[in-house]
Amino acid sequence: MVYPVDSPVMESTPLLTASTSSCSSTSECDESPDTSPKFTSPELISRIPDIPSCGSYRSLAVLSGHIGSVSCLALCGEFVLSASQGKDIVVWQQPDLRQFGKFGHGEGSVKALVTVGNKVFTAHQDSRIRVWKVSRRSENIFKLIATLPTAKDYLVKFLKQSNYVQTRRNHKRLWIEHADSISCLAIYDGMIYSGSWDRTLKVWRISDLKCLESIKAHDDAINGLVAHKGLVYSASADGKIKVWGKEGKNSHSLKGILQGHKDVSLNTVILCDDGRFVYGAGSDGYLMGWKRDVNLNSWKLVCEQKANQMAVLCLCSVGEYLCSGSADKSIGIWKRDINGSIYSVGVIRGHEGPVKCLQASSHGVGGGFLLYSGSLDRSLRVWWVAKENSAIRESSSPIQQIMEEKCRLAKEDSAIRERSSPIQQIMEEKCHLVLS
Repeated sequence: MVYPVDSPVMESTPLLTASTSSCSSTSECDESPDTSPKFTSPELISRIPDIPSCGSYRSLAVLSGHIGSVSCLALCGEFVLSASQGKDIVVWQQPDLRQFGKFGHGEGSVKALVTVGNKVFTAHQDSRIRVWKVSRRSENIFKLIATLPTAKDYLVKFLKQSNYVQTRRNHKRLWIEHADSISCLAIYDGMIYSGSWDRTLKVWRISDLKCLESIKAHDDAINGLVAHKGLVYSASADGKIKVWGKEGKNSHSLKGILQGHKDVSLNTVILCDDGRFVYGAGSDGYLMGWKRDVNLNSWKLVCEQKANQMAVLCLCSVGEYLCSGSADKSIGIWKRDINGSIYSVGVIRGHEGPVKCLQASSHGVGGGFLLYSGSLDRSLRVWWVAKENSAIRESSSPIQQIMEEKCRLAKEDSAIRERSSPIQQIMEEKCHLVLS
């Protein structure tokens, strides 16, 4: 099913400057008009081969502001953060998704991005993790406060020879250092976990940013991490997902191995249903799922689905839905049943390059959810995805409901409405016309 495109192309509002408000960006965030985001409506194809009654999918925005491929993204309160291989991290402000600012630092491109509280952690190709503090009280909203390993950690350990490990022939490093690109990050219970192409998994304490452990986790590069309820899952190019657990003050130990297909690199891993199901995907285009038996602390393969002809690069989940981003430029939408099996409910097309990262918002909008996708085509796209069998009012379409919701939120704060951007005003006017 092909949905008609009726949205005009609109330029975003100018960036905020230091003189406008306390929420302004720094001067380095000012960009020329050609890097500001544009709201366009690319071709959006939703095919529903198995369930004709499934809802629709809709392109809401195309955000162009990166000088390199979009490698990762994160949702941070009112902001959407997207990072690229061009070393820059672009901040988009919701709900109108205008470019709020930019920040970034380092010699290597940004590989991973996670947020917790008022901190943002970024992992880089230069083998470092950088920590940014988010504060509206400062003109520099995103301020670099630390680089991991910290100087304090170095000073404590660099004199003792036993703290050095061999990384390559005739080359040694402190065990607290990664020796190659950091590809993934995960946060849980006051800890941050980092996985690297050097095959190690490191554990850092957020309170003092100290490295507590370094684990020789895999036989090849680590590509994905997720942590939940005391367990850490690492996906690797060696074709395995390994499960790590910790009891008391002891170090992490191996609790299980989820075996993927032979000679296939696993690129990503996610958890669903409060950790009951584990899903991984890799270079052969298959999406595999395992069900955890809590009593036996074991995992059973329950899903083996060919998702794409090309590699699956990323996964995300929201409720009983899974989304997969592929090297074939498409996004697959899947629904999970109570046993962990999945079936396709649609495919979204629109990107002009492989889809490298996905994030879904847990807040429902108009009987569906918002999906954010980053691609090697240097764009961040925002989609509305309908939930199957969702209760949609007969009096309005899903897209009208989205506009109604945006209109309602805008009208709740008169101050916001007074200084609303042209895009917000257009949305409110559309909403008014629909409702009248």
